[in-house]
Amino acid sequence: MSKYKLSRRSFLSHALSGGAAAGTAYLGLTRDLYARDGGPIILGHHCELTGGFASWGYWHDKAAKAAVALVNEQGGIAGRKVELITEDTESNPATGTRKLRSLIERSGANFIVGSVHSGVMLSAIPVATELKTVYFSAGEATEATGSKGSRYSFRTGTDTYTLAAAGAPWAFENLGKNWTIISPDYAWGHSHHQEHKAVIEKLGGKVNAPIFVPLDAKDMVPYLAKIPQETQVLFSVFFGAQAVAFYTQAKSMGLEKTMRMYSICGTMEAIAPSDLQGAGEGVYLVENFPRMLKYKDDAFHREHNKRMGIDDVDARETNSQRVMAKSHAWQSWENVFALKQAIETSGWKTKKDDKLVIEALEGAKLMNSIGHPQGEKLLRREDHSGLVDCYISRVEAGKLEVKKKVTKEELVKVLPPRFDFSKNAI
Repeated sequence: MSKYKLSRRSFLSHALSGGAAAGTAYLGLTRDLYARDGGPIILGHHCELTGGFASWGYWHDKAAKAAVALVNEQGGIAGRKVELITEDTESNPATGTRKLRSLIERSGANFIVGSVHSGVMLSAIPVATELKTVYFSAGEATEATGSKGSRYSFRTGTDTYTLAAAGAPWAFENLGKNWTIISPDYAWGHSHHQEHKAVIEKLGGKVNAPIFVPLDAKDMVPYLAKIPQETQVLFSVFFGAQAVAFYTQAKSMGLEKTMRMYSICGTMEAIAPSDLQGAGEGVYLVENFPRMLKYKDDAFHREHNKRMGIDDVDARETNSQRVMAKSHAWQSWENVFALKQAIETSGWKTKKDDKLVIEALEGAKLMNSIGHPQGEKLLRREDHSGLVDCYISRVEAGKLEVKKKVTKEELVKVLPPRFDFSKNAI
């Protein structure tokens, strides 16, 4: 290998790790750097391309493909090309389980960049554990890195445990102390109810009986009519068309005049607030990657937006009307780079070395970089959970304006690990 190529690889490695000299000017240059034998590394992507989560899945698919393309531009992982194979879970746990087995057993996936659908990911983890394959969840149900987690289950993003700790105390202090929680009747909504109820009641507040809405419900009025009049904070958890129905029908009933509207990023995910034509105005929610570039304005965020083909305000795709599911889809980008770091630092060659990758992921510090544009984060050793900065934002004039940043250092202090998978045998 020439001296020139060695020098260049050194630079690119530095860029991906977020070194100070790592600008992004060279990131579009491609070289044939696949210098080592061993064949490609197969990453399986367990993704919602169709079904209820398709509007999010589109972005997870795009993010994973963009990340793998970038990794291969830089010479692959440990000198080996990366191949991405995607299976559509159809937003259905039973189908997702079958497709995961196909990814691992038929397509030979070495590692899995996993689902954002809580029901799918919770059904997938036992299969990934049975087949001894690392699985990165992207959904929020805390059970994925909690009661249903395993040594093989990881998550770089937030979960319901984290989101409750990041936003609920601030909302309790600033928005009100009598809460009603309305959400879909499935794992994601139930998990949010459990975690937020625990925080609010610990602070001395009251949480009224939850209102769980069937996943196929289109008319929200019968459920909104159940909200107790004494409610001060209406905490909502919805996605896609049901989120639009929730905001527009709640607005038509004038609920925002008698209570404060609070949510998590999922309810406004893949939706531009301006597209709600005023129905989202004044809503507070917790983001974990600011929709607007100006609230984390650095070269890595700018390059990420450029490669994802989105604008810097609404995260809208530049050649369509789609809006990126930005607070979640970054995980499908970053999980590729988390695996790259673990494989290269551990010396992984084949499946027999998986234990080394797991140990490298446990406690990994992932630096702010083009590989991790959401920001620096810790992949906690005990429960395999990502600890990241969160942002409390408010919809103002159709834009998500950040009002408070909750740092990962603050969250570490209030989120003790409740499980320790690192002691489990592999």
